[in-house]
Amino acid sequence: MRTAFLLLAFADTWELQLLHFTLFLGIYLAALLGNGLIITAVACDHRLHTPMYFFLFNLSVLDLGTISTTVPKSMVNSLWDTRAISYSGCAAQIFSFAFFMSAEYCLLTVMAYDRFIAICKPLHYGTLMGSRACVRMAAAAWASGFLHALVHTANTFSIPLCQGNTVDQFFCEVPQILQLSCSDSYLREVGLLVVSACLTFGCFIFIVLSYVQIFTAVLRIPSEQGRHKAFSMCLPHLAVVFLFVSTDLFAYLKPPSLSSLALELVLALLYSVVPPTLNPLIYSMRNKELKDALRKVISWTFFSSGNIAIVLHK
Repeated sequence: MRTAFLLLAFADTWELQLLHFTLFLGIYLAALLGNGLIITAVACDHRLHTPMYFFLFNLSVLDLGTISTTVPKSMVNSLWDTRAISYSGCAAQIFSFAFFMSAEYCLLTVMAYDRFIAICKPLHYGTLMGSRACVRMAAAAWASGFLHALVHTANTFSIPLCQGNTVDQFFCEVPQILQLSCSDSYLREVGLLVVSACLTFGCFIFIVLSYVQIFTAVLRIPSEQGRHKAFSMCLPHLAVVFLFVSTDLFAYLKPPSLSSLALELVLALLYSVVPPTLNPLIYSMRNKELKDALRKVISWTFFSSGNIAIVLHK
């Protein structure tokens, strides 16, 4: 039985490996800080206890899970000058990455529905987006991600692997593991991937149709201030969806003639590392309520740290 896989290394010299570790550490800390602040702000500020911020809370948790699945292991490998990942570690990485990514996509679809109801059916918002309904929709997104990840992970690792143990990526992912499978034995997993792609496309169409109706309704708002407020509510979510979908689509639907290890590495960074890091910035950039809540959290953190320092000094 295979006991380990070899991941793709970013560099082959100690200096470049240290640079890779430092860059990934900075990105990881930025993602932890940004998403951690949003989670804390939404949890602590009662003004943010609304459906939109409840879903944003879940999105930040998923972003933390996504980036924590791939980046820390890559940092450790660079620091210790190794490429190895255990068989169980690879399976756990595939499951976790598929779980967080698919759950996030489902959640983004739910958030599009939330914006649709808020803009197009404001009189029914309280009824359709009550606390129980929001919890059920968020739970459905998490459950869908779990089921998707479980099926793909179990099926991928039930396929015989006979093409070595070198994974052409800096983390374990289903397509790279399928490249190690024996001829024709991967067709069942390819079928599952096609089904997943169809479901993903269905969610994408739902998001697009939702925003067509949202922008149609916004353009009918008579006051400029009302249109500006509506756009401010929708544009961050639309930007996050675009970032998430565009990087994934290009990574998986690019022409074979463009394939190369360097490009695969760059694309993997774009869809696995960039969105979790930028999402907090996108959501807080034009959101006054969230900015105020974040300022309070930061002020409280510094105030508490100052008090602790004074007590320790005494």
